[in-house]
Amino acid sequence: MAVHSPRADIVLITCVKSKLSHPAAAKDLYTSSLFRKERAYAEQTGRPWFILSAEHGLVAPEEWLAPYERYLPDTSAGYRAAWGAWVAARLELIAGPLNGKTIEVHAGSAYVAAILPHLSALGASVEDPLRGLTMGERLAWYTVDSSPTSSLDPNPLVTLLRDEPSAVTPAVFLSSDRADLKLPGLYSWWVDVSGAELLSRGLELPVSEGLIYAGLAGATRWPSGQRSGNTLWARIVGMHLGGNHEFSTFRRSLGAIHASAIQSDHIDEAALTAWMHAHLRVIAIAYEDADTLGRVERAVLHELDPPLNLQGMTPTPVRRRLSELRRAVS
Repeated sequence: MAVHSPRADIVLITCVKSKLSHPAAAKDLYTSSLFRKERAYAEQTGRPWFILSAEHGLVAPEEWLAPYERYLPDTSAGYRAAWGAWVAARLELIAGPLNGKTIEVHAGSAYVAAILPHLSALGASVEDPLRGLTMGERLAWYTVDSSPTSSLDPNPLVTLLRDEPSAVTPAVFLSSDRADLKLPGLYSWWVDVSGAELLSRGLELPVSEGLIYAGLAGATRWPSGQRSGNTLWARIVGMHLGGNHEFSTFRRSLGAIHASAIQSDHIDEAALTAWMHAHLRVIAIAYEDADTLGRVERAVLHELDPPLNLQGMTPTPVRRRLSELRRAVS
């Protein structure tokens, strides 16, 4: 298995029913195939990771535990509420302030539901990548997502996405008729000096002109293998410039900053679109291998480190402030 590009600050994995018959370190106590895959994944991320135990709350991998039989979905609503608050409080005690951090949770819905409100109240963002998957799909997810990435070299794409002279205005992009815009791929957004000044004012933190965001369009959805019908054209025209922040993470982020800068409590879609046309430019690069596009994007983002990307990125003052502004307009 290859080491992953970091996608979260902390990883939480679930306990399972199958256990050793004697006390052991928590990371060794659970014996099911699912837990072994979860543990391998968590260790590969290089991030701090912990186990969600229905009996003991938040458990560090090296903590010594005796076998137990408690299963969180079988407990009362009151127990689950207290358990979730306990887990969140202990995580902040051990890992430090959670505000602005991204926590990736690999657990059943009962576990996620119990901790989500408490982690959100502490300012953390929660990712649930296995949400809605069957047991078989969960096992397959780890196999697919851990496939070797050594042959995927992100550097050529990084170079292209950093090539500022090739960035075009939204008007030029909309007028183009390139066949590669109707394909999957990666893109980067750039802001001019005046636009950076507004971003800085809205965030109350400095943002420089240049590359501010990058992302993908059209990646295969794993573990189902479902093909996406999205394209660079659909993403940039229909979602980013399309006039509704509910359909675009990037547009919502810009809208939240723009609203803060003009001291508004809501996103003015028309004004935001006009501002984007006036101050932004975009680079779009086709990448036809939709099956590997998601993994390539993670490697590319690790190299580019755009200031307005949030998911899976290292927390910074700008990203923490952006998360606060996004919550204010949700």
